Amino acid sequence: MTALLVLLTLAALVVFWGVAIYNKLVALRQRFKNGYSQIDVQLQRRYDLIPNLVETAKAYMKHEREALEAVIAARNGAVSANQGAAAHPEDARAIQGVMAAEGQLSGALGRLFALAEAYPDLKANTTMMQLSEELTSTENKVSFARQAYNDAVMSYNTYREQFPNTLISGRYRFEAAQAFELEEPEARKAPKVAFG
Repeated sequence: MTALLVLLTLAALVVFWGVAIYNKLVALRQRFKNGYSQIDVQLQRRYDLIPNLVETAKAYMKHEREALEAVIAARNGAVSANQGAAAHPEDARAIQGVMAAEGQLSGALGRLFALAEAYPDLKANTTMMQLSEELTSTENKVSFARQAYNDAVMSYNTYREQFPNTLISGRYRFEAAQAFELEEPEARKAPKVAFG
């Protein structure tokens, strides 16, 4: 009778242990999903600012139609990719799609701002200056939200990979989460120097 009681107690402890690990995995997964929703809010703000920026630039940059269209096309691609990731932030491919689309959008915006330098009236336009400031502020907010998301992803991935947690995460298909990394725009990269 004592041996049966010991076995039942051990079985109960194993069940409680498994439930505790499962519940923590769920909580950590919800934390990184919430982190992506914060990125989504900031990206939406960014996407909403871009058409106004392009419309302001259009008035001055009549001969730069290709650059303006590239920004709008990149913005639309980023919006589409972000919608998929916002619906399923646990899908690594969706997050990778957003990262690629955001890289294209950042590149197109960088080219637009570089071209805007050649138009002094556009640079002096108060609407353009205000939109540029709002865009810069939003970029900073995206960076903070991205860091919080990446921290949550790291906590989740670390916990799910630790032993014995990996037994539960593997059994119940807690897949690895994808960190959100953006390529640095060319303007921010250190120049390469080569001596011939």
